[in-house]
Formats: sequence, structure tokens, C-alpha cells
Amino acid sequence: MIIHAMHTESNPTQKNPTEQLPEDLPMSGAAKLSHLGVIRAQGEDAAKFLQGQLTNDFVLLGVNESRLAAYCSPKGRMLASFIGFKKSNDEILLVCNLDILPQTMKRLSMFVMRAKLKLSDASSEFDIYGLLGNAVDTIEKIAPQAINTPDTGQFYTQTLIKLRPALSRNRALLLAPAGSTAPAGETISNELWQWTDVMAGIAHISTPIVEAFVPQMLNYESVEGVNFKKGCYPGQEVVARSQFRGTLKRRAYLAQMDDANAQPAVGQEVFHSNDAEQACGTVAQLAANPNGGITAIVSMQITASESGSLTLGSPTGAALRLLPLPYMLLDDI
Repeated sequence: MIIHAMHTESNPTQKNPTEQLPEDLPMSGAAKLSHLGVIRAQGEDAAKFLQGQLTNDFVLLGVNESRLAAYCSPKGRMLASFIGFKKSNDEILLVCNLDILPQTMKRLSMFVMRAKLKLSDASSEFDIYGLLGNAVDTIEKIAPQAINTPDTGQFYTQTLIKLRPALSRNRALLLAPAGSTAPAGETISNELWQWTDVMAGIAHISTPIVEAFVPQMLNYESVEGVNFKKGCYPGQEVVARSQFRGTLKRRAYLAQMDDANAQPAVGQEVFHSNDAEQACGTVAQLAANPNGGITAIVSMQITASESGSLTLGSPTGAALRLLPLPYMLLDDI
């Protein structure tokens, strides 16, 4: 088993004790995640190629590390987001939302040209699970076991990618060869996993928000999704200018909607009580809260978070209340 660990330090000073898992829900377990896919970059130039396309450093990526990264347009707007890790010295896998995978891979392929690598959709080769709580510790303790694939003669191992925690519980993705036995232990619902994903405070790009944000509008620079010391990539000048010239006006926030009749959607606008004419933000990711209502990651104007009230969809829409983020926003990089 290969462990690829992302930085998982959370902010212990920003906790909301009212946003906890209900007592009748499992404290840990695994959920099969059918909404995620995998792009494979394979060849001796895989790391070099991704270095020139994504916001994070892949040249220095070790075989025991993973990276959160964005893929941007020349205008610095996020086309995709990935959790990338090195499977071997010439193979890097990128996990992303399945709905944006085809167009993302097509666009990336346009720039391969003479680079010595091949991009392919490897989604069908893997079963992806979200692990919560003690399920992460259980997998970590299992001794490495190679799984033989007779059709190809190749050997694969499961891959554990540790994520930032949520609600004081460990979280991880497990990539296993397709058709493998599901992780032992309790099963949790996909809906519960999606909620913990939102509560971790890191939104991932899906179809409704393609090209809606520069990375800092989703706090990517504060969760190690942007490396400002690496070389050029599409949109790099815009991303750097937003960071160092004080032009960033929007951030991502956690918000709760308690209205049982609210029907929020990713990409929906958010309004502030001070301006009924113009939206102040956009829903970037959401999930049903087991305690009731909907929890969302909302990217919005910084000033809108400081006072007044927020509503969904229109000035008379469902009310939103802000929750503390589980990490610190970085003012200086």
C-alpha cells in the first residue's frame, strides 16, 4: 500500500461545536465515490508537462506525496481542480470530478505536442472510496499487499491519499484496482461523505463553475493548492497579480441554509442585504447537512462576510449563515 499524504493540519481555533455529526450516524466508514474520475499522465515528461500546466509543483512531487492543484485558463480562471500523486517515477494520476474529465483531458492534450508522455482516462481502472474517521487508521495499518491482475501481468497496490480533516475526523481517498473488495468495516453514505467534503472547506471544480473563479477565490493558496515559486503555467500572471497586488476581492466561506424548502444548486448566486441588484457571490459546492438543511462553500466578496445578511438566489431567497472555516486564510505567502 502506498501512502500519499497531503498536508492535513487544520485550524483548531476555528470550530463550531453546533456543526457535529448526529449521534445516530457512523463515526467512521467508507463510501464508494462514483462522481470522481482519474486522468493518467504517463511518460518520462509527465512531471515536467504538468509543471507547466498546473498551479502546483509537480517536478518536486515525491512518490509519497500528493498535490492539490488547479488548471487555469489564460485569464487565470479555474477550468479544473485535481488531487495529483505520483504512482511511479513516470506515472502521475490526477483525481478530479468525473463530469469535467473529458473536456479537461482534451484541453490538456492539445499542449502535449512533442512532450514524452501520454494522457488517458484511467477512471475505469479504479474504484475510489472516501474514508472517514477510524477507517483511515485501519487502512494505514494494513501491510502492503500487491494485487495480481492476470490479464496484464501487472501488479498494483491500493493508494491512500490523506486529505484535510473535517469535524475533527481524519479523511482520505482510497484508490483500489477496479473490482477489488471494498474496504472492511462500516459503510457510510455518499451523502455523508459529500457533507464532510464541504465541511473541509475546499471546493472542487464541477461543470457549473468552470471558469468562475481564480484559485484564491476558493482559498487554494491557503490550502497549499498554489505554489508561487514555481515556473509559468496558463493564467500564472493573473493568479500572481491577484495575490501580490491586493486585487483579490473574493474568498470562499462555509455557509449553512436551514430553510427546508431551499433548493440550492452549484453555480447559484448569493445576495447581500446591502445590494438587491447585484449578486455578491456564487455557490461553489454543497451537500445536505445530516442535522438538517444544506451546507455550502460560497465564494463571495470579502466585504459581504463582514456585516449584513445573505440570501440564496435572490434578495428574498433562503437565508444563509456563515460558519467558521476549518483552516486559516493566509494573508502572506
